[in-house]
Amino acid sequence: MATRNLSDYDINSVPSAEKMKFGIVIAEWNYHITSAMAKGAIETLIKHGCKEENIRVKHVPGSFELTLGGQFFAEYTDVDAILLIGSVIKGETPHFDYICQGVTQGATELNMKYNLPVIFGLLTTLNEKQALERAGGKLGNKGDEAAITAIKMIALQQELEEGK
Repeated sequence: MATRNLSDYDINSVPSAEKMKFGIVIAEWNYHITSAMAKGAIETLIKHGCKEENIRVKHVPGSFELTLGGQFFAEYTDVDAILLIGSVIKGETPHFDYICQGVTQGATELNMKYNLPVIFGLLTTLNEKQALERAGGKLGNKGDEAAITAIKMIALQQELEEGK
């Protein structure tokens, strides 16, 4: 169980996103959840200075396709970070385990292959109630958390590239 609100953070600890470009890949499966997460991410990016035209959004059928969507962003655009937004809810079969493991591994591989922040915004919950609580409900919005992580990772990469 989450012990904190995913949308709580120190606003002063977040660098400006004014000159940053983001790609967001949203899974259509559980769209009532993933669209709320994406809305939170977009609002948070804009709140920290990102221009709307520097946010590109694409949809994929399900969470398993998030990593290929992320690869397409890495290969065909000039974004500074990619947010993978999805929701997998445990059912009665091992499908949950395979999807979650595949997306986790795929996101890790994209980070390493492209030297680009690829942010894991995948909810992996036991039921729909838990997912809704983390998509703008009482536990905040995982989309906010993914956006803040993306901004901070871009800033870290830029600092290190500049020798700071």
